[in-house]
Amino acid sequence: MSDELIRVDSLSITHRDARRPTPENVSFAVRPGEALLILGPSGCGKSTLSLALNGLVPKDVWANVSGRVTLSGHDLESLELPETSQYAAMVFQDPDSQMVAATVFDEVAFGPENLCVPADEIERRVTDALHEVGLWSRRHDAPELLSGGGRQRLAIAAALAQGAPLIVLDEPTANLDPRGARDVYEVLGRLLDARKLGVVLVEHNLDEALRIATSVLVLDASGHVAFTGSPREVFTTHREELSRLGVWLPIATAVGAQLRDAGWDIPRLPLTISELRGQLTGPAIVDDYDVPTGEIDMRAVLGDAAPAEPVEVPEASTGSPTGIATSSPTGPLSVIRDPAEPILSARNLSIRRGRSEVVHDVSLDIPAGAFVGVVGPNGAGKTTLLQALAGIEAPPRGTVSVDGRDVARLRVRELRDRIGYVFQNPEHQFLANTVRDELSLELRSQGFSDDAIAQRTEHTLERFSLAELADAHPFVLSGGQKRRLSVATALVSGAPVLVLDEPTFGQDQARAAELIEMLAELNAAGTTVIMATHDLQLAAEVTDLLLVVTDGTIAAFGPTPQVLAGDVLEESGLGLPPLATAFRGLDAQPRLAGITRFRDLPGYTPDASPLHQFGGLRDV
Repeated sequence: MSDELIRVDSLSITHRDARRPTPENVSFAVRPGEALLILGPSGCGKSTLSLALNGLVPKDVWANVSGRVTLSGHDLESLELPETSQYAAMVFQDPDSQMVAATVFDEVAFGPENLCVPADEIERRVTDALHEVGLWSRRHDAPELLSGGGRQRLAIAAALAQGAPLIVLDEPTANLDPRGARDVYEVLGRLLDARKLGVVLVEHNLDEALRIATSVLVLDASGHVAFTGSPREVFTTHREELSRLGVWLPIATAVGAQLRDAGWDIPRLPLTISELRGQLTGPAIVDDYDVPTGEIDMRAVLGDAAPAEPVEVPEASTGSPTGIATSSPTGPLSVIRDPAEPILSARNLSIRRGRSEVVHDVSLDIPAGAFVGVVGPNGAGKTTLLQALAGIEAPPRGTVSVDGRDVARLRVRELRDRIGYVFQNPEHQFLANTVRDELSLELRSQGFSDDAIAQRTEHTLERFSLAELADAHPFVLSGGQKRRLSVATALVSGAPVLVLDEPTFGQDQARAAELIEMLAELNAAGTTVIMATHDLQLAAEVTDLLLVVTDGTIAAFGPTPQVLAGDVLEESGLGLPPLATAFRGLDAQPRLAGITRFRDLPGYTPDASPLHQFGGLRDV
């Protein structure tokens, strides 16, 4: 039809040396005002498909392509690559990968300038685009001064200024905190309504993406179309099949299904948390289900170190719960925690980046055997703090010790024997030319025999679903496969402390669940796990302790249930995890009020959770 912004007919893509095409035989169309959400398990070809929609594949990234792509009536094959940007603009997962100019204004102007748009038209486009994404007041700033969400909105503004009626976004919120993700989707929603753009979106963050998605296309593991239809049709009709595929479900849909099975009146399965709350405002249901009443069994959290009596958690309005350390404007944090002997400690830790201090006088103790979640806004200093704790970042002031030894005085091998680190960007830690060799590097440095290296490497390849890719170069893996490899390289050596920076981002549900299960198994065996994440629900489900970082300081550190019961997450701009949002202050259903984890819901079974077995891994 003439109003189609893009039509894809029987598209199949085979990369160099690949055994089969992924994706294969994909067809769809997008019209003005429509947003297509593309989902599928890791490695099914979602990112490859997105790159083929404006010709980057195969015009820039070689691949064997069959089928046809039509942009606003123009055959993509007949267009030169610069021409395609007039019809389909691309926004990548990492906005920094596409920033080229010194100021926000010049960044947005770069595209139309290269398309030889007249100067007065460029100025009009840039002005309109920056106003639409809320960045006009920052037009003279350098892009790197923006938050993560701000840089992603800048990338969208640059796409708008090209004049393309279609925007293709590949995991645009994967690196963003919850507030940044909300900002991006608020902008996209306004653009869909006001400009009647078309959007093609690859995204794992369903709770935000469903604010704009008008249709959903699901690929199976082999890259074929498994389901397509409206969001409600796909997620409610095919809920069980999607779970088997390893595709994330909306949290509200999974909760609604579980409550319906437990006897709640849920007329139709909800897609959003607000829709779920709306259906729970009717009469309360009474049965014998034992619901949390505000008391937390601290022995379940702290083990033998816990006090004998349960600790009463204050109401949210009373501020930070008792036992949670909070930063003070008059001095550094004093962490109220013990009694276990800490395995990792920081004292008066400060770190600078150029002229700016990004970590300010932090002191804390991480107990041996803890599973610690680290959360906070983009730019709060989480990654810098984690790298300092792992000995990667040398602090200009303060000390970090592991097992009582100053990490600054440890040799590289001694440090690696004690702390494994997984970078936020997997490519930052790859050194070898094949996946198998990447896994064996650390084992060889530790002096393992050839037989032991081979046995442990093959086991790790199988465990992380990388066996078929053993001889591939790490840099040609998909984003999810690179993430699995980066975690596998840190786990293979068996260090007693494991530090991970956003290990689940970009992972499908099945791979994320497998990874968290492995971390929980290691933790149960005594490994101390410290994990930064933007997924607040994941942190609520699996961590013992929650560390909240804001503006380079620690806003709170304590047992996860207590941190969630306070106001610190909302005060920091992150908001609450989805379950806490759904049930906090729900007077109509007092049995649900205060629940933050799937395992605390009535009738809980691990398979009912979109986090799959996350909730069943740790009985805390």
